Amino acid sequence: MKKEWVWQSERWPDVPWDVERVGPPLDRARSRLEVLVASLTGLGFCARLADQVRGTAIEVVRTAEIEGERLDLDSVRSSVARRLGLEVDSMDVTPAPGQAEGLVDVLVDATMNAALPLTRERILGWHASLFPTGWSGMRRITPGSFRPADMTMQVVSGPLGRETVHFVAPPGDSLDSEIDLFLRWFETPPGEMDAFVVAALAHFRFVTIHPFEDGNGRLARAIADMALARGSGYPGRHFSMSAAIMKDRPRYYDELRRASAYDADLTAWIVWFLGCLTSAVDEAGEQVAVALQKARFWQDHGGKTINVRQAKILNRLLDAGSGGFKGGMTTRKAAHLTGAGTATAFRDLVDLVDKGMLIQNPGGGRSTSYRLNI
Repeated sequence: MKKEWVWQSERWPDVPWDVERVGPPLDRARSRLEVLVASLTGLGFCARLADQVRGTAIEVVRTAEIEGERLDLDSVRSSVARRLGLEVDSMDVTPAPGQAEGLVDVLVDATMNAALPLTRERILGWHASLFPTGWSGMRRITPGSFRPADMTMQVVSGPLGRETVHFVAPPGDSLDSEIDLFLRWFETPPGEMDAFVVAALAHFRFVTIHPFEDGNGRLARAIADMALARGSGYPGRHFSMSAAIMKDRPRYYDELRRASAYDADLTAWIVWFLGCLTSAVDEAGEQVAVALQKARFWQDHGGKTINVRQAKILNRLLDAGSGGFKGGMTTRKAAHLTGAGTATAFRDLVDLVDKGMLIQNPGGGRSTSYRLNI
């Protein structure tokens, strides 16, 4: 067989990478995470838990989206909240489909129980959770089992008969030894290897082994998240790697393809992965800043009596963050948001100004708008 793929190299699985080139992006990711953790400590317990629900739900939705599957964020958020032991008012929320519930289980387990060993049984259990019906789309698969020894796994694109082969996985009869070697490495990586680098390499190695008929990408990202959780120094999930990957999904696949070549080294892949991590942490930091602002606002104004419509208006403005609600809150927008008439919406806004919770922006008449008093 012609040697085209990295797993055919004599260097596999210890594919080389440049420590010096990886150093700066690794330091940058570490520094940004320290800022995020410092911000999280400023949130109360309930706010931290709410942010964890947000981060996990986004990760579930985006990791499914990478594979072309669309999930409803509100349904997933409700599912995550239940997994974390929170009471959820789900009367107006459509339950998440079974495969989404399974993905929630996998990602919550990978991060909340990150200290537990990654074992063959655990990975097989995760796979079974992803495919509770035994179907992947229109194709029948065997949940919780590695692909058959005689199955050749290829990543291809293009019309039938003129396909382009992007990658061929190791043969099925080598899976046992490949998985055993991977698990030993993951639990006892080289002593000086940073956990974030372990995450990048684990993601790549698992995708390369491609042990299942389907679900390899989702499980690779879950395993990477497990390594990130071990190395982050902070419990729970507050950032989404998959959301960062989705911003440039073609680049994600391009980097994986380049790293899969027979003579490749993994420097570029690790650097790209760390860049995604930094982006994910920065975005989470912006969300935490919004949560901190929200907490401070309600602390300052918590003693004031407002109605349900007014609370909805204020929370919408708070959720908009430092960038603000474009154009400010107007009577028309408030009426649309709350379902009230314009006269009622106007009275609600004026009352919030009188209570010192909103400020009227310059200008008047039909263009009158309001902003938070913060």
